[in-house]
Amino acid sequence: MTRQAPNHARTVPLRPVTVRPTTARPGPVRPAAAAPPGPAPAPSAPAPSAPGEPLWRDLVGDVLRGERLAQERTLKDVAEAARISVPYLSEVERGRKEASSEVLAAAARALGLGLGDLLARAHGELVRVTGRHPGAVRGRSGSSYDGLCLAA
Repeated sequence: MTRQAPNHARTVPLRPVTVRPTTARPGPVRPAAAAPPGPAPAPSAPAPSAPGEPLWRDLVGDVLRGERLAQERTLKDVAEAARISVPYLSEVERGRKEASSEVLAAAARALGLGLGDLLARAHGELVRVTGRHPGAVRGRSGSSYDGLCLAA
């Protein structure tokens, strides 16, 4: 005789839910739903990045939004120029979606940037936010070399 699984699904969060200060909007507070009967939930997985380090998608989204606002352009205008949907561009800007390199390149081009410019600005933002200098992250003590090394 086979044993049937319960009708509820277990969910395991991939990372803790956090609200970015730049995107928090006031809204109605909903009461928490009661936990379904059954086994206790599994412990949550550890956060993918070290404390204090932002996610790359957040940095890229902030750079895209900052450039769009600096140019005084609307989401619709940039999305049409990039040939992507307005809701998707909005989610990329808010760090909700991990955009492909093609989408990032299209959004950057729509803003008059190259993909390298977008990534360089995101890297600069990462350095600013974390307070680390390029080359200091690789775990080399006493070495600040940040360049290309070729061996023969």
